[in-house]
Amino acid sequence: MPRTPVNPPSNPDLDAMLAKALSKETAALPADALAEEAAEIDPAEQRCGYVAIVGKPNVGKSTLLNALVGQKVSITSRKAQTTRHRITGMRTVGPSQFIFVDTPGFQTRHGNALNRALNKTVLGAVSDVDLILFVVEAGHFNLADAKVLSLLPANVPVILLANKFDLVHRRGDLAPWLRSMQERHPFTEFVPMSAKTAKDIERLFGICEKFLPQQPWMHDPEDLTDRSERFMASEMVREKLFRLTGDELPYTSTVIIDKFEEEGTLKRIAATIVVEREGHKGMVIGEGGEKLKRIGTEARQELEKLWDCKVFLELWVKVRSGWADDDARVRSFGYE
Repeated sequence: MPRTPVNPPSNPDLDAMLAKALSKETAALPADALAEEAAEIDPAEQRCGYVAIVGKPNVGKSTLLNALVGQKVSITSRKAQTTRHRITGMRTVGPSQFIFVDTPGFQTRHGNALNRALNKTVLGAVSDVDLILFVVEAGHFNLADAKVLSLLPANVPVILLANKFDLVHRRGDLAPWLRSMQERHPFTEFVPMSAKTAKDIERLFGICEKFLPQQPWMHDPEDLTDRSERFMASEMVREKLFRLTGDELPYTSTVIIDKFEEEGTLKRIAATIVVEREGHKGMVIGEGGEKLKRIGTEARQELEKLWDCKVFLELWVKVRSGWADDDARVRSFGYE
């Protein structure tokens, strides 16, 4: 006789989470909250807290952070491991100040000094926050995702942020996957979304707000990041370096700021691009210096847009063989 299929036992709480997630019924914060004057907010009503953004490399964490902050504070490229530092971006919406922490993607493939430093950054970022956004591609989960998930502390609420939801053809297909994800970790909520969709970003603010402690703001409401302009300059050069060299250039290439001077409304910056091999140096410079010139031009234009001032940017390329395997040199290049 054919067996009668056995349905899994009903879980009303999980069913409610699934229905809520797939209907996207959570209200966004009021649109006028973004424009609300900080002076009008009663300090007794203020909320403020840390929200860590974690996930494996290349799931859209930096794109999400930039969308939440409303300005580019974390660089992006298709090359894995673009983010190498703990990047903090702030956004004050109505009475709530969100302090978002973007982290490097946790590395499991290579055990060099650079990756050990990056993984230490990830662990430090999730140890003392009010909420964690665990970012995965909607409908996908592999060993790299599992490794990151295993690192999350048990005492911090975690939202499963299923990014790139716009690429899922049928919403109903996501329900079984979400059920399987809940078996892996007791997520507080599911949020299928796209980091590139403004309405989804507004909705995410509304979801995250209730996890922020009721306490005074820690930053000026106009602040967008705690990173220095010197740091932002090195990151912008590194982004253009990776974007314009593609997969040919190893991820271990980095950028060091040698000079950062301000003359009125002009910023003068000198930076060195550090590569590991002589062949990589030629790749960065390009024929007749054209590639290096383009890297400098695009980075300068991005910085001028970011700071609304004139920027003079000078770039050099040097070879430092094996630096990513040298703990002391990794620290000297700013990776803790």
